[in-house]
Amino acid sequence: MIPFLDLKKINLRHEEAILNSVRKVLHSGWYIMGDEVKFFESEFADYCGTKFALGVANGLDALELIIRAYDIGPGDEIIVPSNTYIASILSISANGAIPVLVEPNLLTYNLDPEKIEESITPNTKAILVVHLYGQACNMTPIKSIAEKYNLKIIEDCAQAHGAVYADRKVGNLGDAAAFSFYPGKNLGALGDAGAITTNDENLYTNLHALRNYGSHKKYENIFKGYNSRLDEFQAPILSEKLKFLDQDNSQRRTIASYYLNNINNENLVLPFVEEKSESHVWHVFVVRTSYRTDFINYMTQKGIQTMIHYPIPPHKQEAYKEWNELSFPISEKIHSEIVSLPISPVMDLEDVKKVVEVVNDFRTY
Repeated sequence: MIPFLDLKKINLRHEEAILNSVRKVLHSGWYIMGDEVKFFESEFADYCGTKFALGVANGLDALELIIRAYDIGPGDEIIVPSNTYIASILSISANGAIPVLVEPNLLTYNLDPEKIEESITPNTKAILVVHLYGQACNMTPIKSIAEKYNLKIIEDCAQAHGAVYADRKVGNLGDAAAFSFYPGKNLGALGDAGAITTNDENLYTNLHALRNYGSHKKYENIFKGYNSRLDEFQAPILSEKLKFLDQDNSQRRTIASYYLNNINNENLVLPFVEEKSESHVWHVFVVRTSYRTDFINYMTQKGIQTMIHYPIPPHKQEAYKEWNELSFPISEKIHSEIVSLPISPVMDLEDVKKVVEVVNDFRTY
């Protein structure tokens, strides 16, 4: 079986460095908010090109904390793509704010700038952009809209570590950005982990307290905060893997390019890259087909694992049953047709060629 993602193989490349870093933290005797977290935060800010980075427990917390720190809450609205992973929307709801779903561009699967302005009201406070599947959003028109209406731009970069737009990395394209380091991400920890990047010093100062029970100084709490801190053991693992992120992304682009140039099947719609190649880091390689069930079964029979990112659109989830009768036809089409093919920096060329061969032989009868 060609796996969709071989996490074991990915991480064993760093086995010695990971074991050494764990040993170092163990012997330090300092396991929360120590030097390893500070070092990674500095490195990650430098990598993204921002003034600040702040380690937190996971990507959802990162989004939730940003919204909280901007004092966006009950009655306020945040524009968010209607086809994103539900975490983007949960972060808004958790703050008591109102998610306003806006359809994506069918080609890129990212938020469609042409559909944003019609959804803005006097209660709109922010646009939450999601660089879905690894491709940076079309930020120039989105920034123009945000400036026109005095809105914050919050980036969800959970799938796009290292992606570039207009010569700037994601995480440095808006007012604040959230990253997930879930193990399967392009930059993945060995457990849950996340980060926030920003150039806003006041926001950073408030977030620094919010993630730590609302405290800058032990036992003195200025906010009703959270316990959301990057683990001291995860930080050096992320620092080690960060050294290889651009190299890994380059390998993902090589595989994606091979797929794009060699998959030829009229039953599939291939991904569309809006900007230059660096704008996409190929967290997943998503195709669309009207014959999804048949295609997945066929690929499985041929020994190739696929996945769906994601099968149910947010407005059809039981968690948001108040939206279940709403219609977002573009999102519904995307969610009903998408399939993700195997792609990772450790995927063998022969396996890549095998995937192409099998995909090209898929037929409907």
